[in-house]
Amino acid sequence: MLLHNKKTQKLIWVVLAILVLPAFLFWGFGSFLRNREQLVYTTKIFGRRIQPSEYQEALEGVRNQAIMQFGDNFFKMQQYLNLEKQAWERIILLTEAKKRKIKVTDKEVTDFLQKHPLFQINGSFNNKVYSQMLQYAFHTQPRAFEEQTRQYITLGKLYNSLTKEISLTDEQIRQAYQKENEKISIYYIASLPSEFAKDIKPQDKELEDYFTKNSLEFKQPLSFNIEYVSLDSEEKINLFIRRLKKGNFDKLAKDSGLAVKETGLFAQNDPIPGIGWSPEILNLISKYKIGQISVPMHIDKNYYVLRLKEKKEPYIPEYNAVKEKVRQAVIKKMSQDIAREKINDCLKRLQEAPAANPTDFERVAKECGLKSNSTDLFKYGSYIEGIGASDIFFAAVKELKEGASSGVIESPGGFYIVKLKSRVPADEKKFEAEKKEFAEKLISQRKEDYFTKFLEELKKRALGFKN
Repeated sequence: MLLHNKKTQKLIWVVLAILVLPAFLFWGFGSFLRNREQLVYTTKIFGRRIQPSEYQEALEGVRNQAIMQFGDNFFKMQQYLNLEKQAWERIILLTEAKKRKIKVTDKEVTDFLQKHPLFQINGSFNNKVYSQMLQYAFHTQPRAFEEQTRQYITLGKLYNSLTKEISLTDEQIRQAYQKENEKISIYYIASLPSEFAKDIKPQDKELEDYFTKNSLEFKQPLSFNIEYVSLDSEEKINLFIRRLKKGNFDKLAKDSGLAVKETGLFAQNDPIPGIGWSPEILNLISKYKIGQISVPMHIDKNYYVLRLKEKKEPYIPEYNAVKEKVRQAVIKKMSQDIAREKINDCLKRLQEAPAANPTDFERVAKECGLKSNSTDLFKYGSYIEGIGASDIFFAAVKELKEGASSGVIESPGGFYIVKLKSRVPADEKKFEAEKKEFAEKLISQRKEDYFTKFLEELKKRALGFKN
């Protein structure tokens, strides 16, 4: 019996507890979609208007898929899952799969469900477990759940069809393993703009001249000013929306004891003041007219109704409005110029030395007023203490001949010249022992990277964005 199986019983009640939590984000958002009187969706996928019911089905599909994937860890994981975004991606990918005429048979659906451990007892499919899980954990009718499963398998077939040709040669696998496991250490000279910025005091004339020549650098992007009310429950937002259809936004807010808050102008790519980062809101608001009121939005733990108060097209501000930004830009440029000049001077001195060695690094660095040091062993893709990401330094040293120093390397933090200190190659015996597992992971990652890129391009096309 299901309820006498402690492991299964625990899973059912954990999942059940998750789904009945009143603060659970996705049930709240989904209820908006079920109430079509509240919503007028403007989103189109490949030119086709998406109905609220279709979005709700996709949202339930990705939610149920997540429960099947994470089981009793779903509650821990749900805070990291953007199921709303995944629902839109699901709709887009299913549209693409239909275009490619990908089919899934009833037998494939049945086989998948019967083999899933969530519906098994002692390794065998149990129909009672299946029925109770659908009723109490997924809150989904069998027919709907099986259609969601069909869609899940469809997306798997789409993934496989797109990535099946991706493979690697033995040499590519070896090089990747070597790159991931080899360790090096370096000597370096650093010329950091931050070291010089503190002593730079530009004059007003320099600032004005810079602004005149580089005014486009300070061009302000498309900006919005939004008014909004915030509520803490689904019931309250439902009531507010119903009353709003018969009344005035400001009056209704006042009568309801709600403060109409205003964001002030913010750029299209910035977080929304008072609300936070929300691509969904920005996407909607960019299409709105002044005074237009949004559909209800559920962001984090709050519910919002928004009204677009102002939209400001991109413009170049007056100098005095951005004077401090101009000052920082001038200081940044001047400090970078100084740092670049000093490191180039160092490089010239090193090239003129009879034989480059660590002593030359120390001597030349002192002559140029710069720092020199060395690192401990590090791998590609790691972080070098006091310097930053290792990738560009690892790549630079890889190309050097024995005993040679590099040219000038520009990193986000400044300018460097490096020289190999020591190298520890990957263990060949370890490579042979780990080759098969490493190759599988590497190919899997290549496939995921390819599919992610494909999906991003597909979303742009689906939403009508031009490259």
